[in-house]
Amino acid sequence: MSQLTLTLTLLSLGVAVFLVWTAIRILVAPLVSPLRDLPGPPRDNWLYGHIRQFNQNEDAATLQQSWAETYGPTLRMKGWMNSDRLFTIDTRALNHILSHSHDYPKPPGADLHLGSVLGRGRFFSIQGEQHRKQNPAFGPAQIRELTGIFIEKAIQLRDIWSLELERNGDGAPARFDVLSWLSKMTLDVIGLAGFNYYFDTLNVAGEPNELSQAFDVMFASIIGVGGSILRMLKMHISLLRFIPDAAARQAAAAQSVMRRIGMQLITEKRAAVIEAAQMGEKKSGKLHGRDLLTLLIKANMSVDIPESQRLSDEEVLARCRFLVAGHETTSNATAWCLYSLAVYPSIQHKLREELLSVATDDPSMDELNALPYLDAVIRETMRVHSPVAAAVRIASKDDVIPLNTPYTDVRGAVHDFVRVKKGTVIVVPILAINGSKAMWGEDAAAFRPERWETLPETVHSIPGVWGNMLSFLGGPRACIGYRFSLVEMKALIFTLLRAFEFELAVPTSEVTKKTGIVQRPYIRCEMEKGSQLPLLIKPYQQE
Repeated sequence: MSQLTLTLTLLSLGVAVFLVWTAIRILVAPLVSPLRDLPGPPRDNWLYGHIRQFNQNEDAATLQQSWAETYGPTLRMKGWMNSDRLFTIDTRALNHILSHSHDYPKPPGADLHLGSVLGRGRFFSIQGEQHRKQNPAFGPAQIRELTGIFIEKAIQLRDIWSLELERNGDGAPARFDVLSWLSKMTLDVIGLAGFNYYFDTLNVAGEPNELSQAFDVMFASIIGVGGSILRMLKMHISLLRFIPDAAARQAAAAQSVMRRIGMQLITEKRAAVIEAAQMGEKKSGKLHGRDLLTLLIKANMSVDIPESQRLSDEEVLARCRFLVAGHETTSNATAWCLYSLAVYPSIQHKLREELLSVATDDPSMDELNALPYLDAVIRETMRVHSPVAAAVRIASKDDVIPLNTPYTDVRGAVHDFVRVKKGTVIVVPILAINGSKAMWGEDAAAFRPERWETLPETVHSIPGVWGNMLSFLGGPRACIGYRFSLVEMKALIFTLLRAFEFELAVPTSEVTKKTGIVQRPYIRCEMEKGSQLPLLIKPYQQE
């Protein structure tokens, strides 16, 4: 037997052994799973389990809540190839999972497609306090300085819409896809606030620049992450990731553009930081230090940071990509806020009265945060229309998760804890928690900002980093950019609602949602147009 034949034989044998072992593990796992006796919905599909049903349901909130109401707050759902997953809205269990972030990290496969936008490396493994210390641009003091950028770009969007309405000429409301415009605005904000870079996407007369086009490709790639069997399988079977596909090739080309421009910005910023340190910032006059990239490079060069904890240029770049990715959640949340105000004109009127009481078009962060009804509307938007429907964690070791509410297993035994094995996937159903009738009351599904005046006692146990909800998650790995997003949303709503009235462009029954990385709006009769949220807008005429 030749050496080549022997090598191929051994390779084939190794692949066969791997496949057989994988098949045995898949078939045996449900039989020995500690979750096997938990109540839960019947399996929808052997390959997908409940994943397609869970991710692609038009009303993900209703599905999540119906499961919790039918089977109890802690239940078993099915994942890939009949694997068991833990689904829970039990607040004690969630607090345990989210506060022990090292024991319950994100699954490696979950970062496959998102990582193509955000970059990889230590960004995905940094935990707890280090995670926060090395992200210096998200504290209140830094957001206070960035509020001027939020307002500036909100005013630019307001003026563009005003000009379009003037061209309309007849005073009638005009139809705008608010999601498209808000996405442009938030990307412009991220460019300036993140690294003092001008995407300039709101400049309707200009050509899109190379970097914004690259980001368009990347976001188009991750929006439909659940649509391809091959791409879904790649998240769970690492060997398949070597198989190229059209989306992967497009993403690679966009990544090349992003890396080239990003590295150039990092080089320029580092040189400016060094020059400022040598000459003094006031004398050099070249460093505007309020953008994330400058603050991150400054922090990374600090003598207080051990060499082992310093970020490489690739890791700095990954963090900047993460900030850019955040514009998707902010633009979608703001679009749903405007939609809700169009659905409920009385809420829109009440909020506008509060906003018009402010004597300036250029409020500070503190002035925005001092508006109680604006705060309540933003909170209710993030509760009802959380951009992210659910989060996923994986047990890194065998563990016992305590429960507030005991469950009765299929054999009739009662348990006040649930055991999980290393590798168990845990689903944190954000929409089910944010809309639980048991926590929020019978009107939990309603958009009612007034509920924030007196919250029910039950929601105080929800372990979220903000607002008695899980829209920004909780624990050491909660969203560090939540203050940035909230103040930006407030700046947008403040500016736009003072200038315009918003009405529905289509019946509410025509508006639906699809989930990729975030929940995006679609119009049922115009699905071929992709994600959009049209509203009728007209100038507000003060009486």
